[in-house]
Parts: sequence; structure tokens; C-alpha cells
Amino acid sequence: MTAGPVAELATHPFLAGIPDDQLAAVATVTRPLRLPPGSRVFREGEPAARCWLIHTGLVRLDTLVPGRGHVTVETLGAGTVLGWSWLCPPYRWHFGAEATETTHTSEIDGGQLRRLCDDDPDLGYAIMSRFLPVLLDRLQHTRMRLLDLYRSPAWTR
Repeated sequence: MTAGPVAELATHPFLAGIPDDQLAAVATVTRPLRLPPGSRVFREGEPAARCWLIHTGLVRLDTLVPGRGHVTVETLGAGTVLGWSWLCPPYRWHFGAEATETTHTSEIDGGQLRRLCDDDPDLGYAIMSRFLPVLLDRLQHTRMRLLDLYRSPAWTR
């Protein structure tokens, strides 16, 4: 394996086990991105066109709750992936995200990754099989957060 972007992708747990030639293809649609603390990565309802592999740092996923503002659903750190809404039409974010500390990521162009997956079904299967647990995890964290909100005395219907 060559040094550089492919090697960095290969060290991320989300892409563990993906063959080098497929990692090289993913690297062509990926760029390193540093997120400063407090930077809004995306907002709920906006068009979704990217995902990020988090190498270091923290990003909080949130949802806008009337009367409460942005409520944290989950905090993501090193070794996780941020963003899945680029996978499914209408390609809009279902949550918002904000870096809570300096965060180093690999930003992947979602449209280009979909094209790569269409062209290489083995890569498509590998990517989808890695995103399904992410979706389940986000669903579970959202469920738990909703239960917390409903238990809170400040919650009104």
C-alpha cells in the first residue's frame, strides 16, 4: 500500500478490511478536512452531499427541538463516521452536526462515492454493510434521547 490518503483511509476502522484497490478509488473522492471548534458541519434539512471519517476530535449530532434549541442526540469521536443522508434520496440531512473541538477528518464526496459503488458492486456492498450499523446506532441514540426529552419536566406537547 502506498503512503498518503490511501494509508490514512486504511487505518480508519470504518474502512477496515476494504481491499487496497477499492481504498485507492475512495481516496480519489476524499480530501483531508480540519474542523475548528464550534464549526457547523451541516444543518438539519440542508442538502446532504458528503460524509466524514473522524480521525481525531469530537462532533455532536443534534436536532432542533422547539422551545429547547439544538438538542444533542449523540457525540461522535475518533474512529466513527459522520453523515449518511447522502445515501438516500432526497439527500437531505436528518440531523445537524457541530465540531465541539478541533476535529481532523477525511471528507468524502457522497455523489462520487455513490458512483464508485454503482461501478463496483463489491465496493458498494462493503460501504452499505458498514453504514447499516451506523444507521441502527443513530436510530437507537435518537430513541434514547427522545425518551429523555419526554421524561423531562420541561418538555411540553
